[in-house]
Amino acid sequence: MSRGNKRIPIYKLGFRKALYSATPIGGLTFGLVFVYFDSSIAEGIVATAAVGFLSFLIFFIIDYKVDYKRLMMLERISKNISKKRFEEVDDQTSSTNDELDYVIRKLVKANRTVEREIQRLNRIENYRKEFIGDISHELKTPIFAIQGFVETLLNGALEDEKVNRKFLQKAMKNVARLIYLTKDLMEISKLETGELKSEMEEVCLYDIINDVVESLQEKAQKEQVNLFIEEMNQNLRVRADKNQLRQILINLIENGIKYNVPQGSVRIELIPTEESKKITLNIEDTGIGIDETDLPRITERFFRVDKSRSRKRGGTGLGLAIVKHIIEAHGETLKIQSDPNIGSKFSISLTRVDGGENIHGLDQEALSEIRK
Repeated sequence: MSRGNKRIPIYKLGFRKALYSATPIGGLTFGLVFVYFDSSIAEGIVATAAVGFLSFLIFFIIDYKVDYKRLMMLERISKNISKKRFEEVDDQTSSTNDELDYVIRKLVKANRTVEREIQRLNRIENYRKEFIGDISHELKTPIFAIQGFVETLLNGALEDEKVNRKFLQKAMKNVARLIYLTKDLMEISKLETGELKSEMEEVCLYDIINDVVESLQEKAQKEQVNLFIEEMNQNLRVRADKNQLRQILINLIENGIKYNVPQGSVRIELIPTEESKKITLNIEDTGIGIDETDLPRITERFFRVDKSRSRKRGGTGLGLAIVKHIIEAHGETLKIQSDPNIGSKFSISLTRVDGGENIHGLDQEALSEIRK
């Protein structure tokens, strides 16, 4: 056998092949060295190499398909983000937990975060447009009314003292409404931006309730509405901002008076809870109630169930929105239950700071009966 210009001596013994080497000594060859190579080993090596290559090829094809699919998903997510089109994307990561999996998880998370942020911004924008429209309407109504009264007076009504006084009184009511509206807008703006902080302290709950009820008695009598404070512990103390808690009570009790019926009532009571440090303050009225479809929006700014009646009674549409913001700033909750033509109940959670004394000032046996 030759390779190039060299000859490689091969000796055949049956099916076996061997290389042999002999070195002549003095022109004579005394012996040969045969080197046999087991062909089964060579065949095994070739077979192993073939299987290994085939396995690598199969793995490469499968891995390529998986990676290609994931890369296509990355491209789709990127395009959707750039075009602000979002869809629910499955987390198509593999079990290898490699760098590509890490990138996919991050991009899927970013996709969902961007989607939520855009939805939030859209809600804010819609809310802003609605707010601007509402406030424009709220300001326009009293301003145009004042303008009409002043024009009437200037056109000759000043000569008639009775008409003069009547129109001035109407103008004054609209000026007062503008003042209330501006005040409420400033307050809710401070609450929303966090500028108005809650100065938490220990306060006597009964003193605040009693003070508010006394201040609203005259208004309630004019509307033929009775105000009741149910039996409660007059020494009970809660943790709250005194002025803001007073504002909550004024807004809720005033609502109960405004939207009540003749000979109706507003009741204020305390209810124990399963949590020892919490109590529930209920303000319940026998008024016109709120329709179930309106309940989810009742605490929105400028939302009114009966707009004409609200304006007639001097409502700004911000009272319940202010209540909601104050309660949230206190870390408490507000629940609203209402039935049309039956009445509404506003339930506020409060944190007590006393030594565990019962809320009604009653003995434990009586308290157990109330809990039942």
